[in-house]
Amino acid sequence: MGWTDERVTLLRKLWAEGLSASQIAKQLGGVTRNAVIGKVHRLGLAGRATPSRPAKRPVRTARPRVMGPSVPRLRMPSTMPTVVIPDLEPLKFEDGKAANVLTLNESMCKFPIGDPTDPDFAFCGRGSSGGPYCSDHARLAYQPSQARKRRTAGAPDELRRMLRLAAM
Repeated sequence: MGWTDERVTLLRKLWAEGLSASQIAKQLGGVTRNAVIGKVHRLGLAGRATPSRPAKRPVRTARPRVMGPSVPRLRMPSTMPTVVIPDLEPLKFEDGKAANVLTLNESMCKFPIGDPTDPDFAFCGRGSSGGPYCSDHARLAYQPSQARKRRTAGAPDELRRMLRLAAM
């Protein structure tokens, strides 16, 4: 069915009364809710006499938060050893030059030392066992993840949870 003048007039009247698009579609018959919405927009019928549902929800009052005495936070000493690595200079060959990309081999430490744009840039060049870096540079390069560090450095999870609940 098409939109005849009578149906458009009835649509305008029902829309002004505040009926929903679904209710108007049922009364008109032969059109869907989406067709009613499309026609309403094409006609520019934005305003309504009464809304089909309340525009605002009732405002809930927040429960008052009970604040108890503050408990100082416990800071457990870290059980993780701190990694202290000496500032290693690149290993020099017999000719006095340090390891570069062309002179590195599989058994040499490939830890970069210095700024790559600097002419004095070099690689560590010390012996590596089973990886790309010597033992000192491997400790520096392979740090434990922050989450694991936090989890193992502090109190056990149950104790931490109970302290947090007590502080509330």
